[in-house]
This record gives sequence, C-alpha cells and structure tokens, in this order.
Amino acid sequence: MESNYQFRKRLEVVHKPNRRNLNALKSHDELEITEDWRIIISESASELILHTAKDLQDYFLTSMNISVRISKVIDVQEAARERDNIIILASNNHLQLMEEELTKPRSYRITVSHNKIIVCGSDDRGTAQGSYYLEDQMNIREAPVLKFGEITREPLFSPRMAHSGWGLDHFPDAHLNAMAHAGIDAVLVFVKDIDQTPTGYKDFNHLVDRAALYGLDVYVYSYLISRFHPDDPDAPAYYNSTYGKLFQACPRFKGVILVGESCEFPSKDPNTTGKLLMNWPADQPRTKPSPGWWPCEDFPQWLDLLSKTIRSHSPDADIVFWTYNWGYAPEEERLKLIRNLPNDITLLVTFEMFEQVDNEDVAHVAVDYTLSQIGPGQYFRSEAEAAHERGLKLYTMSNTGGLTWDIGVIPYEPFPMQWNKRHKALLHARDQWGLSGLMENHHYGWWPSFISDLTKYAYWTPSPSFDEVLTLLAERDFGKAASTLVLETWGHWSEAIENYICTSEDQYGPFRVGPSYPLVFLEPIKMPASKHAMMGNEIIITDYKPRERPAQSLGINRIDVEIRSLERMLSHMKLGNDLLENGLALTPGNRREDAARMLDLGSFIACCVQTTIHVKQWWMLKQRLLLTSDHSEASALLVQLEQLAEREIANAEAAIPLVEADSRLGWEPSMEYMTDTAHIKWKIAQVRSVLDREFIQYKSSMALTGLTGPSR
Repeated sequence: MESNYQFRKRLEVVHKPNRRNLNALKSHDELEITEDWRIIISESASELILHTAKDLQDYFLTSMNISVRISKVIDVQEAARERDNIIILASNNHLQLMEEELTKPRSYRITVSHNKIIVCGSDDRGTAQGSYYLEDQMNIREAPVLKFGEITREPLFSPRMAHSGWGLDHFPDAHLNAMAHAGIDAVLVFVKDIDQTPTGYKDFNHLVDRAALYGLDVYVYSYLISRFHPDDPDAPAYYNSTYGKLFQACPRFKGVILVGESCEFPSKDPNTTGKLLMNWPADQPRTKPSPGWWPCEDFPQWLDLLSKTIRSHSPDADIVFWTYNWGYAPEEERLKLIRNLPNDITLLVTFEMFEQVDNEDVAHVAVDYTLSQIGPGQYFRSEAEAAHERGLKLYTMSNTGGLTWDIGVIPYEPFPMQWNKRHKALLHARDQWGLSGLMENHHYGWWPSFISDLTKYAYWTPSPSFDEVLTLLAERDFGKAASTLVLETWGHWSEAIENYICTSEDQYGPFRVGPSYPLVFLEPIKMPASKHAMMGNEIIITDYKPRERPAQSLGINRIDVEIRSLERMLSHMKLGNDLLENGLALTPGNRREDAARMLDLGSFIACCVQTTIHVKQWWMLKQRLLLTSDHSEASALLVQLEQLAEREIANAEAAIPLVEADSRLGWEPSMEYMTDTAHIKWKIAQVRSVLDREFIQYKSSMALTGLTGPSR
C-alpha cells in the first residue's frame, strides 16, 4: 500500500536501479563500457554540461552497476585524439572534429568507435540530449553496451512545454531532470504576480535557474488580470505595472501564454458583454459572451500593447496567443482576428477540439481535450492555414505529454496506437502548416511512462518506426517472454479509447473522478475537497444530466449510443487487462512492480468506464421514475435503481485496492485527491444513504398519494 502522495518518491527516481542484465553480452559490432572508462568534459564546460556528466555518471552507477569517473581537460579535441576508453561530452564551441557543423538547436551527433564515444551537440542542450540518448539505448540493450557507428539527430518540435506532474507549479530537481530526459524543453508555471502562483509563493528566478541546469526554459501561463482596454489613457501604465513589472523582475522567462478565460480584457467588440466575467453582475443574465470567450476584433490592439510592454524588459520573449475559448465561433470571425494579429505574435491552437463526430445516428462534439479524436479538427485546420498564410509562428495544444481530460485522475493514458496516430497527425501539420511548438498538457501534469518514451522517439529524427519502438519498449519493461501479450494488451486498450465519446457531462462528471462519483437521486451534493486545492470540487458537476449544446444531438438521443459505445470500450479494457495479467507471470521479478502498476492503471480505467455507464443508466431510470404516476411501474423502477446502485457500490469497492496500491491513481494536481480510499468510501456511504433514506422517503410519498394504477 502507498499513502497519499507517496507517488512522489517514485517521481524522484530518474534512473531506474539495476537495469543491467548480466546475460546481455556485447557482440562483435558493439563496445562495452567498463569501470576503466571516463567521462570527459572541458574545464570551461557550462553548468549544464557538468550537470549532464554527473547525470550520466549516476546512470552508470544506478542503472548499470558500474562506477565511471569524470575528468575535466583543457582541450577536449586533444583528449578525443589521444585518449582511449572515454566518453566525451561537448558542444560545437569546444569540439570541432566533425566534417559538418551542427546548426539546429538541441541537435547532436554521436560517434561510437572501438575505444571512445563522442557526444557533440550543436549547443549544450544538444549535448545533454545526446547523453540521454545513450541512456535510452543502454536501457533497451539492458547493458552498458553500444553499437559502433555514427548518428546525427534533430528535434522536430520546440518548444515542448509541460506543466508539473509532481504538484501544481512544483518542480523538484528530479522532476525537471525527468522532463529533460523525455525531450521536453520548457515548463509552464501559472502566474498571478511576481513570485505568485494561484497556490502561493514561488521564487520564479530560482525556478528559471534550476530549469536551465536541465536545459529547460520557463513559460508564464498568465493569470494576470487585464482591467483596461488598450484605448484607455491609463492602459500603458497599468500593463507596465502588471506584465511589465513581471518581466522586469524575471527577464529570463522564455515567454507567456495568453488564453481568453484566464486573461480577458474589457473589449469593445459589440459581440461581447464588454466586461470581464468576474465583473458581470451575478443577478443579470448574459445574452452575449464575455470577451474572453469571443474572437474580439480588438485583441490585436491589446496584444500589441502587451508585446511592446513585455519586450521593453525581455526583447526576445515569446508572446503566445491561444484561441481555445472561441473554437465554437464562426470561422469568419476567428480568421478575421488571426489575419489582424501583430506579426510578432505566436498563435496557439488546440488540435482536436470542437470537431463534430457522428456516432451511429447521432452527432457529438469533441468538447474538450480528448484522445478519442486524433485531429486536426476543422477549427485547428482553418486557423493553422490562416497562420501559415500570415507567416505566424504556430503552436498547438497537443496533450502528447500522455494525458487529456478523458479520465481526470490517472497519470497517463496507456493507448499507444492512438497516440501514434496523434503523433503522425502533428508531424503532418508540421509539414503542411509549419507547426513548430507544442503545449503537451494542462494542469493535470506530465508523467514519465512508455507513452512519453514513444513520444520522444516520434519527435526526433531519425528514429526507428513506431512498431519497432513499441516492441523494444515492451521487451524493455516486461521482458521478451511477456512482450507478445503486452503488445496485444496495448492493442486492445488502444481500441478501447476509440470507443470513448467526449461529452461535457462525462468529462465534468463521472470520467473526471471515476468510481468516487456519487449517484445523486433528489438531494444535491458536493464532493469533499482539500482546502489547499486550487480547484478541488469546483470543476466537478455531480448533478448528472446530458448537457445540450450546438452542433450535437439532444442528450436524450445521444445517451443510449454513448452507453453502447462505452460498453465496447469496457470490453476492450477488460480483454487487455486479462492478457496483461497473464503477461505478469512471464515478467522478470525486477520489472514486475512497475508492470503490476500498469495493470492497476488498466483496471482503474475499467472501473471509471463502468461508473460512467452506471451513471448514465441511473439518470435514465431516474427520469422514468420521476415522470411516472403508475405505482407498479414506479416500484419496478425503484428495484432496478437499487440493483444498479449495488452494482456500482461493488465497482467502487473494486477500485479501493487499486488506489491503495498506486497513490497517483485518484489524484490530479489542481483538484488534489478526489478518488482516494476516503473519497470512494464517501461515495459508497452516499449511495447507501440514497438507498436507505431517500428511497424510503420516496416510497412513503408514493403511498401517501394513494396511487393504485395509472392516473386518469
């Protein structure tokens, strides 16, 4: 069993111990690194190169059980010519042995000969990535063994931004290191003011310093309030006192993310209310959207003022404008905005959202981040084309950190075939519209997994094919004997997510928290939440019912289709779980703990799917009960509801050992714990209360009305 937050101890392990397989011997075309080897760096090497050398040294000791010394030399070129049994870590400015100089940032060249390994980066960050690549190859090989030859590799996307998976806006050194190993090159921090995040104080410059030691930039995700229209005479001074002050105090922030809902301004666009949502009177209905939810015609003016203000303190700051909140708006209005954006603004567009999807005979809409739709959606496609025509730098919210809003309290979605389709679509967007940067998750954070390994291979060239990489990862993590069953498992799980249907009521309901989600009868209820949570239960709607919205069929028409689709999803999850359980018996002992956690994840996802099916069935039965005046029909419906409640209680009870075995299950950074043992037991008690109290009261009311048959 793990106590709450104990998963953080596992996150602090960057190099897994005892990876070495003593039976994995070198072949004729390979070299073996032994304890008489050294890691060589320049005396004038940067802190990042020194940090990288220490990291590689720790890898050899921790993962491969060999001790390798680090040496500093005056001239690394001379060392490369004259010394043997060395690993040189250097960049172009120290090492110019190559015929062709590397130019792309973070690229690297690795040469493995009979007595030395040379890792040369185009810059220090490239050298670090080359060192991590050595680790990747030795992990797959299960030995400190590398094949002779030379390879030059380049990243395909930058930035690759990610929020913390350790805790909201918390970035321990080990977590930064793990992110860098995964190929991520920037982190995101929510910002309300200088050294202020939504959850409290954070020394931003110290974070920038520490991130730089791992080759990572830091982006601001803005929560700064914009109280003035740019036409207002006080606007320049006001924005200099907010954004200007922030970047004056922290000039090494790489850039800022601006999204409507978090930093709207009092627009004069007649299509909007013209007021910040926070300033709209609570007793007045809104007939127009708030400015943060509409492609306002004066956003370019606002962005121009912000750009000049920020760049007066940080000239190279990346000003990123995200159109997430108005993907539903008419294309003409959205594209008009993009065509009028300042030339020095980066456009960020969500990849798969707002797409209309046909399921059987009804229409659904991809209402939020989901892996069930590959993308690009028409919303992304239209704005990407407009940005490409303008020559604007283009980023996307890709979620390829491994998680979406499909299931809110899991560390990652273990659906590799579906992620591969997303990777391919993003690479196509790179070729077609110049997509260059990625935001890889939101506040649900990044988690190291075989999915992040797949993503890293997909985003560097050259790399082996997806099928080759997937097989190598299955063998690395489960052993060759179990790998066939593991690949079959991943195939079934990947088919499972194709049957997920993205709806607001599910993503803000049972799929947000899974088996702790209550079955509400008549009395409204809020889930308990931690006092220190940023959002807690504020982003969970417990009064379940289909939410109606344009471009999708009515909920009453959709719900049966959704249940059938989720039943197919559940079937594939269970088939995969059964296969993986058989695979565990074939998995070597030193890998079985992590392998078992993957099975727990698959089982927990199945519980979440089952809860969502039950919640939909509960709503349908409840609607029929509340509309009937026939005593016998009502009694029969109450029996069906009671039986359904008992099945859901059993499903919730089955989830308890899963969340006790893995403390990351049931947690999300902005909500904190919502599906730990305590919350699941709370849900079971809530359902028991419905059965033992609310149903009894309802039956008493039925008796008082004197119902004996259909009303006349």
